[in-house]
Amino acid sequence: MSLVNVVNMVVLDNPTNFRNDFRFEISFECLQELEEDIEWKVVYVGSAEDPSKDQVLEEVCVGPVPVGLNRFVLEAPPPDPSLVAGGEVLGVTVALVTCSYRDQEFCRVGYYVNNEYADEYDPEVGPPQPLDFGKVNRLILADKPRVTRFTIDWSSGDSSAPVENQGASATGTLADAAPDAEEEMADEDSGADAHQPPAAPLQTGVYADEREDPFVIEDDEIMT
Repeated sequence: MSLVNVVNMVVLDNPTNFRNDFRFEISFECLQELEEDIEWKVVYVGSAEDPSKDQVLEEVCVGPVPVGLNRFVLEAPPPDPSLVAGGEVLGVTVALVTCSYRDQEFCRVGYYVNNEYADEYDPEVGPPQPLDFGKVNRLILADKPRVTRFTIDWSSGDSSAPVENQGASATGTLADAAPDAEEEMADEDSGADAHQPPAAPLQTGVYADEREDPFVIEDDEIMT
């Protein structure tokens, strides 16, 4: 049984300019007093092909954590565009919010992120170079995140193992809320690489994780 459950995550200031901070209002429930802090991390996937381009935008430890419902705002600076693979600043990528205890990740929330250039340009030529980042807008598809949960040892800090996944919106689970969007995935989630989001944004806003097994929908929900 998990001693900490993320019950709500709201993306603030969305959409916004590319250069602005990421802001997530996170609500989580702690069922038992913890001996150590909880680590939260924001990761920006800089390339669908190269994991070395991932950027850890923020790492914070929250604690001591009281038993009961807790809420805080997690802020992270924007990614460094010079570290993003060439030609991949615009378009669709993924942002992850992860939470860990004793170096064991127990929850990961993934969002699709779409970066668009505000001015019109010839798609065959591309936008003006170098990019004017004052004209690059960031939209996080926040309505239906993909949540991956892992079982961990809350006492000894043994290695974690992925178990169940969930995706849900304010109106229900992923399976109930967006069956059509799941069909559009054309089975891209199964066997997908951890750093390769689909070629186009999905209405579900899910993140293709490392496992080849299909996602299992949990009974509880994360609201948006």
